[in-house]
Amino acid sequence: MVNPGLTTEQVIQAAKSFVEHGSISAAASALKLHPSTLQNRIRQARMQGYLTPDNFLASPSPFEAAPLPSEIRSAEEIKEARRKEYKRRKNARSARKLIDVKIKLDGPIGILHMGDPHIDDPGADIETLERHCAIINETEGLFGGNVGDSHNNWIGRLGHLYGEQEVTKAEAWVLVEDFISSVDWLYLVGGNHDVWSGAGDPLLWITRNQSGVYENHGARLALKFPNGAEVRVHTRHDFQGHSMWNTAHGVSKAAQQGWRDQILICGHKHTTGYNILKDPASGLVSHAIRVAGYKIFDRYAEQLGLPDHNVSPAVVTIIDPDLPDDHPGQVTVFHDVERGAEFLNMLRGQ
Repeated sequence: MVNPGLTTEQVIQAAKSFVEHGSISAAASALKLHPSTLQNRIRQARMQGYLTPDNFLASPSPFEAAPLPSEIRSAEEIKEARRKEYKRRKNARSARKLIDVKIKLDGPIGILHMGDPHIDDPGADIETLERHCAIINETEGLFGGNVGDSHNNWIGRLGHLYGEQEVTKAEAWVLVEDFISSVDWLYLVGGNHDVWSGAGDPLLWITRNQSGVYENHGARLALKFPNGAEVRVHTRHDFQGHSMWNTAHGVSKAAQQGWRDQILICGHKHTTGYNILKDPASGLVSHAIRVAGYKIFDRYAEQLGLPDHNVSPAVVTIIDPDLPDDHPGQVTVFHDVERGAEFLNMLRGQ
């Protein structure tokens, strides 16, 4: 900031004396000024262009351009915007730690958790996928869930794989929109293939009228029942962790390391796995599930020689809110979708 008490003549005089004497102390002595006072005037001389950075007197310019406003925000403007941005993100993240979902039906309900659909892939069983959607729509109290990867969505170096399937990229989005619109989903997860779309994810637009939750990577839901019971569903595209001996290792590890949820479920690896676990402190029973998906014939799996661990493309969990958290029947798991729907109808008295 320019010192309003300094004249231009004083600033130029300080610069000339400094150049002439070669040091702050000598120049200050010659001008009969305190060294700190002279140092301030030298600083002003540099700021005003009378003294170059290498301590030479600057030649006066024969012209002077009008000052221009900066396109760059000031530090305070940037910090204020950052404060608002952080607050907005904090509020959004906090609200997603556990999302309340009000269940409006009395009695037991079910969730049909679909594994990775990959609906545009030539190896995907689209007939079974459509049948499962119909079962959701025809069964009272049965809700839909999708653990992610609704389509291949090949990008970058993988884009050439569209040459190995009949459905084009544009047609794939037609299938995805038709599929998503066919069910009122309790939850939808954006898997790794889905999030390849980036910030302009069309699924955000396609799911805008859904009653449930759409989140990339995963979501944690607290199902609130009319009788006051709460059952938590923790769904992710994948849980961290892998074991050659246990296909449900990652999701089981999550339950054992502190996620006290009745249902933990993921997909991603196109394998089936299921462990039932009990928290010794609270008695809560957790069902750790990995669901395979509808991509039955997989060129990549064949290339790597991966074994077939796909028991069922989907899993049905039946929840009885009248049973306590430590009861083994509060959640019942079916890998046979039709049997699961029949069991729900029986429990609901239909």
